Amino acid sequence: MQTSDLQRIKSMIFEIRGYQVMLDADLARIYQVETKVLNQAAKRNIDRFPPEFMFQLTMDEYEILRSQFVTSKYSQGGRRYLPFAFTEHGVIMLSSVLNSKIATQINIAVVKAFIEMRRYIAKPIRKKLDDLEKVLMLHIDDTNHNFAEHAAVINEIIRKSPDAAHRRHKPQFCRTRSSN
Repeated sequence: MQTSDLQRIKSMIFEIRGYQVMLDADLARIYQVETKVLNQAAKRNIDRFPPEFMFQLTMDEYEILRSQFVTSKYSQGGRRYLPFAFTEHGVIMLSSVLNSKIATQINIAVVKAFIEMRRYIAKPIRKKLDDLEKVLMLHIDDTNHNFAEHAAVINEIIRKSPDAAHRRHKPQFCRTRSSN
């Protein structure tokens, strides 16, 4: 499997219902079988495909996907049935029900593509969190510094107030580092 093949497979991975999935027609194309054959194999072994492995798209989900790509309309000679979506685990299970050498080879490439997609999604989040932490720490330092300055000014105003001389103890708004 070459890098271009991996890129092609990655371009067939969509996020639907919070899962990264591949559609039955795309899987059939890369497994080199008809979509009908792939779906029949999955349906014959339905006990191996719980809903978190495979599910059928709703009309709304299909329309949203279809609007992103140039595909034939559902009712105009295109698909007769709504597509099935297979999660990474569903794709792994497919290789066991299709049971061919090409299915095993393709399955390895597809799993690698899913892994790469997870890394791609996770990496920017980790970097963003690191950047946010740095910004937050800078703000905390600035806030602490500004608070100390403001407390010192308030304490100076209190100290210089006319009735401060009549007090027994020295009033202070807040202890600052310099007053310790």
